[in-house]
Amino acid sequence: MPEFGLALSSEEHPPNDLVRLAKRAEETGFEFALISDHYHPWADAQGQSPFVWSVIGGIAHATDRIRLGTGVTCPTIRIHPAIIAHAAATSAAMMEGRFFLGLGTGENLNEHVVGEGWPAPDERLAMLEEAIEVIRLLWEGGYQTHRGDFYDVEQARLYTLPDTPPDLAVAAAKPLAAELAGRAGDAFINTAPDPEPIARFESAGGKGKPKYGGITGCWAASEDEGARIACDVWPNAALSGDLGYELPLPLHFEQATENVTPEDLAEAIPCGPDPERWLGDIRKYDEAGYTHIYFHQIGRDQEGFLRFWTDELASKL
Repeated sequence: MPEFGLALSSEEHPPNDLVRLAKRAEETGFEFALISDHYHPWADAQGQSPFVWSVIGGIAHATDRIRLGTGVTCPTIRIHPAIIAHAAATSAAMMEGRFFLGLGTGENLNEHVVGEGWPAPDERLAMLEEAIEVIRLLWEGGYQTHRGDFYDVEQARLYTLPDTPPDLAVAAAKPLAAELAGRAGDAFINTAPDPEPIARFESAGGKGKPKYGGITGCWAASEDEGARIACDVWPNAALSGDLGYELPLPLHFEQATENVTPEDLAEAIPCGPDPERWLGDIRKYDEAGYTHIYFHQIGRDQEGFLRFWTDELASKL
């Protein structure tokens, strides 16, 4: 049976609430959590976006057992990979074997803020591959120098390192990214129950490695209420295609989703209290080959979802 975890949505919750939610996830019995690393939320209604590395420090001291990964960090434009290597090494030292680093090619939404432009998809993937090389090099310890196509590192040494480097998980929805995840990553992350990227991941070297799949939904007292909350707070769940990577501002996501209705959200994601709707998505991820499944509960009522998980979902698995 897969392991189960909880998404800590930095776009929706203030930093201290995220720390408390990580503690509640641990108390509820979840085995891991993924925390998003954003500069902007997807829409203004979400309302938050704290600096994830500060929040991870709080979670490290508030929890004892639960594993935590970034879901996911982009190490290519907004933050140089040498700095990500530093931040992740410190987080792993604080959490003593409980931290893993999730990486991806990112979104224009977060990366454009430093004014370096937004590269084409093939270049973003090449940048990620070199960023992974830089991060792993610095985790080896000692003074390191790297001169590459995208990044230079000059005589850099990480003095604070964990006993064992953290696992490095790579987010991938498309074939070439899945192949990169297989050859360069220790795990795979996706948010769709699609077996094709997993097949690519495994054929490129990922066979036997963890595969994380995320389910977004909105538990509420009724399906109508859940769909309404999801439409108000997370209308981007109804978007498909490449818009999520390309749009630069929350305003643009709001414009792209202005015609999205609660009915659209109820069709796209599980909403409300029917466990079978949620269990159906869990089965899809399990059948696709995911070894780890995590839940993103939209909205403020995280406690309601945790009760629902304990009373209605976990008991049926």
